[in-house]
Amino acid sequence: MPEAKAAIANKPAWVDLSSSDPAASREFYSKLFGWKVEVSPDPQYGGYALARVDGKDVAGIGPKQSPEGPTAWMIYIGTQDAEGLGTKVAAAGGTVIAPPFDVGDQGRMAVFQDTTGAFISAWEPKTMGGFQTNAPGTFGWAELSARGIDSAIPFYRAVFGWTDKKSEMGEGAPQYTEFQLGGESIAGGMEMNPMVPAEVPSYWMVYFNVDDVDRSFEQAIEAGGQEMMAPQDFPGGRFAILSDPQGAAFGLLKMKER
Repeated sequence: MPEAKAAIANKPAWVDLSSSDPAASREFYSKLFGWKVEVSPDPQYGGYALARVDGKDVAGIGPKQSPEGPTAWMIYIGTQDAEGLGTKVAAAGGTVIAPPFDVGDQGRMAVFQDTTGAFISAWEPKTMGGFQTNAPGTFGWAELSARGIDSAIPFYRAVFGWTDKKSEMGEGAPQYTEFQLGGESIAGGMEMNPMVPAEVPSYWMVYFNVDDVDRSFEQAIEAGGQEMMAPQDFPGGRFAILSDPQGAAFGLLKMKER
């Protein structure tokens, strides 16, 4: 499916959650975003579930692959050549954690770490192309919180062809970097706050579109989520950050109308 491959190449294509309690995670996000979640009956997918909004694929939820790993959201960047991407990652100073492998007949995936240690995955589509809608309750933005953002910027330029646009965020705040592809902003990044405990590594965070950040934030708290950053405005709209009941960080996002 060359059209699907080209459409998502070098852009966020998919997100999924590796959870210590997949059933509880499915319940939490279904309530919060109105997802209809269906666990694959095929044993080769190991209990992986697809979440849908209005019948369209929006995210995945599955069990953690290693007991010591955290419950966390993973962002996948689309590619037409997962093998070649791994070569680029290594050449740019990153680490290939899991070389490309087939996921049934759905596509091929690989897992990398960038130069700051943040995990990021790649998706080369076959029968599963990635996101199918950007409606409320679906992926809205991906953001890198890095220890050493200045080393990450050339990494992502070399691997995915992303350019960077920097914006000042006010006195005492680090610059915000918008990663762009062909002039389109597709992800963001910033230096991690020095107040964050040293054991917290660099990481990518996933934001989900919502109609009302404050209302969704309250619903998440009522369902067992924990506040990390209360709803607040930024130049492009309004956002909040929480951790789900299993400990995965995620954001809520409402962009201003353009």
